[in-house]
Amino acid sequence: MAASEGAQETQAASGEFEREPVPAKAHLGFKSFIGMYAGEHCAGTELMIGPLFVAAGASAFDLVVGLLLGNALAVLSWIFICAPIATRVRLTLYYQLEKICGRHLVIFYNLANGVMFCFLAGAMITVSATAVGVWFDIPMPGLNDLYPTSVSWVVTVAVIGGLISVVAAFGYQTVSKFANIAAPWMVLVFLAFGFVGFRQFMDVTNTEIHSVGDVWTLATTQIWKGGDALPGQVKFTFWHVLFFAWFCNMAMHIGMSDLTVFRFARKSWYGVASGAGMYVGHFMAWIGAASLYAYQLHLDPMDTDVLPGPLAFRAAGVVGLLCVIIAGWTTANPTIYRAGLAFQALVPQSSRFVVTLVTGGLATVAGMFPAIAMQLLGFVAIYGLILMPMGAVIFVDFWLMRKFGLQSNYAELSGKTFNLAAAVAWVVTLAVAWLLVKYAGVQIYFVSLPGWFVAAGLYIVVSKFYQKKIRPA
Repeated sequence: MAASEGAQETQAASGEFEREPVPAKAHLGFKSFIGMYAGEHCAGTELMIGPLFVAAGASAFDLVVGLLLGNALAVLSWIFICAPIATRVRLTLYYQLEKICGRHLVIFYNLANGVMFCFLAGAMITVSATAVGVWFDIPMPGLNDLYPTSVSWVVTVAVIGGLISVVAAFGYQTVSKFANIAAPWMVLVFLAFGFVGFRQFMDVTNTEIHSVGDVWTLATTQIWKGGDALPGQVKFTFWHVLFFAWFCNMAMHIGMSDLTVFRFARKSWYGVASGAGMYVGHFMAWIGAASLYAYQLHLDPMDTDVLPGPLAFRAAGVVGLLCVIIAGWTTANPTIYRAGLAFQALVPQSSRFVVTLVTGGLATVAGMFPAIAMQLLGFVAIYGLILMPMGAVIFVDFWLMRKFGLQSNYAELSGKTFNLAAAVAWVVTLAVAWLLVKYAGVQIYFVSLPGWFVAAGLYIVVSKFYQKKIRPA
């Protein structure tokens, strides 16, 4: 699940085309995007999210069919919402937002982005720490723990977080090399987790597999039986799985973060390459990790702890532990790096190296609190929701503003550093979402879709008044 924003940081770090359209000579072919998405979305988050589906009581049908359709909707969002604008404008997300919203509003966006990235990186440090905890027999947190559970846990997270932060501070080239070496191997280990999980159930239930129907029977009767969610978890139905799969990367496609990725694509249909990440990471890896956790519950229904380290060790021994450590590491590295860049935008004169180290420190502290990792389904939904309204603003600004007699790129044309219409669309949409969750009983997984239309409508309506008063020459 780790964001496919990696390519954008490569360009940002090298200073290429940060404030100008990408020229034709720099456009990339389809294979470049296939490899990037497959590697970015088969990472540490998968080891937490897969088991949490089981903890949420999802049935086999809910999980398999929900993921098939939800991931398809995510791919379509990249193809039809994000990539067409990216290949027409060919600007980074941040520069395009600056033209629309003004620099001062983009600073607030960067701050929100950076904080969310810190929390996500913290969850990945937690993932790696669970594997180290197996080696050193460290007491580890349970499914519903909110705070650090022992001094040894805090020390473990601090050491891992410190190492990851140093690597991230040396720059994206170092981060990229580390990830590229590890990614292909990790994909194979995730695939092995799935086979091992099914094999374990076959052995313990004395089941023989002779057809696809036998596999499905085993899945529905032994592995993902549905039923109630574990205490402290939200019950997941088919619709929960579908919307989660669709919107867990909302910040990237509907939220438009991957404008910076696809600005290098020769054709907008290259958005289909996102399917490599969705169906390798967000289908195969989630199901494989889920099967390991289901087996753990089968052996002991009271053992509800969602700990990727012990799960992987039971399935693949030392290789499994190494996979967990590296999977968490390769996700946290670029995430801390991206967060550092977002924070550095607030103080451009500061050292990127120092800012990244401080950012890594914040992520490490977050990783000491297991609540973030153990509630990752909810956190990812909130993360996408917070950044989604700006994606709606970009979509409307590019396709619809002129149809309503309004100016696109209003901040650039008017010289304003703060577009009030965009700010209102962002803040009010989040307020409406909060009210729906708090008082209407709508779960967080379902508010983003209506929220997108609220943001789009607000941006148009407020712009009607705002631009009328401050019409650029």
